[in-house]
Order: sequence, then structure tokens, then C-alpha cells
Amino acid sequence: MRRTILDCYTDEASGLGVPPYLGVYPRYIAGLYDETPTYLTIDDVRLWKKYDGKQFIPQKHQKTDITTYNLTVNHKDVPRILQETDELIIIVGVHVPGKYLSAMPGTIHELTRLLEGIKCKKILTGPATYGSQLHGGKHAEDPNNRLFDEVRQFDYSYDTIRKTAIRGTKIYSQIKGYRIIEIETSKGCDKKIGCSFCLEPIKNKLAYREKEDILKEIKEFHKLGARYYRLGKQACIYSFDGLESLLAEIRNLGDIKLLHIDNTNPINVVMDKRNSFSKTKALVKYCTEGNVGAFGIESFDPIVAEMNHLIGPKIGMEAIRILNEYGSERGPNGLPKLLPGLNIIFGLMGETKLTFEENMKALTQVYDEGMMLRRINIRQVIPFEGTLLKKKAGTKFIRKNKRYYYSWRKKIREEIDYRMLLRLVPTGTILHDIIPEVYDGLTTFCRQPGSYPLIVGVKGRLQLQQPVSIRVTGHMLRSITGEVV
Repeated sequence: MRRTILDCYTDEASGLGVPPYLGVYPRYIAGLYDETPTYLTIDDVRLWKKYDGKQFIPQKHQKTDITTYNLTVNHKDVPRILQETDELIIIVGVHVPGKYLSAMPGTIHELTRLLEGIKCKKILTGPATYGSQLHGGKHAEDPNNRLFDEVRQFDYSYDTIRKTAIRGTKIYSQIKGYRIIEIETSKGCDKKIGCSFCLEPIKNKLAYREKEDILKEIKEFHKLGARYYRLGKQACIYSFDGLESLLAEIRNLGDIKLLHIDNTNPINVVMDKRNSFSKTKALVKYCTEGNVGAFGIESFDPIVAEMNHLIGPKIGMEAIRILNEYGSERGPNGLPKLLPGLNIIFGLMGETKLTFEENMKALTQVYDEGMMLRRINIRQVIPFEGTLLKKKAGTKFIRKNKRYYYSWRKKIREEIDYRMLLRLVPTGTILHDIIPEVYDGLTTFCRQPGSYPLIVGVKGRLQLQQPVSIRVTGHMLRSITGEVV
């Protein structure tokens, strides 16, 4: 049986698998088999279909084609690989729509065209088995497409992963360029009642990986040369028992260039004060700077918070203060060590014009108190099947307030994001380890590796993937401009 994994990239509330991240699904699936499957990305297949396998080199007036940017070492052999494949395992699924600098996740609609005429057993898996959508405010794509011979949810239980995670690291050797390895610590959610829109409690019962299993996986990647890691596949990193020793042992491996986290339940940040903020202090001490604790506050409107089972504005504001108190010191790469990142969602139950006013009031308070936010994600909700939101409201509030969404978002960007960036990285700040990623005409867009990194626009065409240091020269609404130093 010749198996091929086709990674179309995944983005969930509980984990990221869009390059430069390497998600958990292709690794876990690869580890199920004694013989490592061939690993392809959607970019490999697009390159074959779009350019007959020849890499597109943008001229000075052109943009980098991000749809064919993330190639594997197998990209030149796609026709042969697919012809010889008996079983094609296709990983798809975006549950948290975003904008991506150097990647474009694949969709079920796109696959229908790209895989036309490919004769093998096609298995759809990943988050798309619950639905997938690249754009907020829309219905999810239906996974029951005639293109697929089977829609399968593989076994991702921790008893299984204990055996497969190590074997699955082998696909790393088939990847070109660097990857941030997404490391899972838990599944499910520790909230008694999950947020109205979230699929995580539906997909998974609450469970935690053993610390030693996590370390064994990271050690195996470390042997293969991986140096960038994010403990990102979880609902809340603070709920992991033994977090402090886990972080310390990862750093003790040596030459760790990136150690970041993602989801952080503000309730658990506030509860950490019972132990003298031991987890907060450990995150600041052992993780690399530029780290972001992603807070799922979603709305500062108390009515919306209650109807959608959110944490509420009081707890959210207290958690923001805590991370600012302990994490605002700058590290070697020029960024603060640990700051909160906020998610604001529109289209939730109970939303009115007053909801936006409550959000603006809270965000203004954060700024006026002299605090920093690393980023604010603003999106329209997607009502996925099985969620409370889908059952009770569907797209009712999305449709009701859709005409306000872009003006609400614009106001936050102009009045909060811009001023927050001025505080976060003032003009003249030196930032190190900046990686040039894509061209847009005579401008190169760059980022530091990490959770939600700042996009830096630099005049001229820098050599891609060669790290540089830059001096901040200006500020946009969500990005900055700089010059190489």
C-alpha cells in the first residue's frame, strides 16, 4: 500500500498548521504506518497544475505567489507520486479564518479541480470533517463531497499519539525551509460550558498529554534539526500541570531559537495568583520574547458574554493587567517577553450596536492605563454544525449587523491598533532575527518567527529566508516599516 499525505493546512482555535507552522495532523497520521508516507503540500500540487511543476520567480514588479511558496522536497515528482499512490490522505480544515503572509490553505472546492482525474482512494480528514471555511460570516464547506471516497477521523487519542508522534517526526525531512513545530499539550476545554461558537468541546473530551511524551517528541525533532517550537495545540496552556518543569526541560535541550505558546484562558491567568503567579513567571523566564498569550475574550459586552458563555469583561481586564505587569520587559530580539493578544468576534448572540461601544470602551481603557496588547484579531463568527450558536441563532446576528462590521473593525484599527503599535515598537526600535518572506513589487515583507509576529515592510528586494536586523521607521495600522541595519 503506497500512501501519500496531502497537507492543505489547518487553522483551529486549538492549533495552527499553516506554514511556517507544521501542524500535528500530518505527523500523527504519518506515524500510524511503519513505512513513512510521502508528504506533499497543496502548494506542490498547485505548482504542478499551475506551472507544470516549474517554480515561478517573480520579477521586480510582481508579487510572490504564496499559493506555491511552501514546497516539499517532492515537488518535482508530484505527477509520478500521485500516479503511484494507492491511498491519498487529504488534510483540510480552517475553523478560525485568518490572513496569511506566505501561505494559502486549500479548500474542498479547490481540491475538486486540482485532483480531477487522480485515480486512487481519497480520504478526507482533519478539521474539515466538522466543516471548513476560509472566510468569516459564511457557512462552512460540506465535507461530504463526491471527490472523496471516505471522510475519516483518525485516532488521535493520547494512547495512540504516544506511539505515533515519534514516528511521525520523520516527515520533517521532506520539508524545505524552516518550520515552527506545533506541539500539542491537551485537547478539549476545561470550561464547564464551552463558548457558543467553539467546536473544541464537541471534537474532544478534556485530556492532557503526559509531560514525558511531549518531551520525547520535541527531543526527536531537535535531533532532526528543528529549533522553533510552539506549545499551541491546546485550549489553555495554564491548565497544563507541570508547565514550569516542561518549559525548563525544553530550554535545557540547548539552541532553542523559539519557544512560544498560544491559547490562554484569562480565568486561569487570574487563578495563577494563588501560586504567586508561578506559571506566568515561568512563561516569561523560559519562553523566548515576542510571546503572546492569546485571550479568548471575544466580547467585552456583558450581555453577549453571558449569552455565549464567555469569560466576561472583568476577568478579561484583570488578566490583561497581569501579563502586562510580568511580561512587558523587552528581550534580546527587541520585543516584550509576554503580552496578551485579544480575539474580538462579531456575529455572536445578543450583539447590538452597544456591543461595539463596550468593546471600544474596554480597549481604550487598556491603552489609557498604559498597557500593551500584542495583537487584536477581529473576525466574523462561523456558525459550525453542532455548536450552540448554530442551534440557537445561526447567522441571525451576522446578517443583522453585517453593515456595521467593516466600520467597527476600521475604528478599532485606526484608534487602538495604530497607537498600540507606536507604544509596542517606537520609531528607532531595533528588531533582530527578521526573516524576509515575500515580495510585493520593490517591497519585501518580513517577520520574526513566532506566534502572531509583526509584519515588517522593507523597501527593496532582500534575499528571502536570510535573517536580518531592522530599525523601525514607521507604523501602519497593523504592521510596521523598517530599514536593514
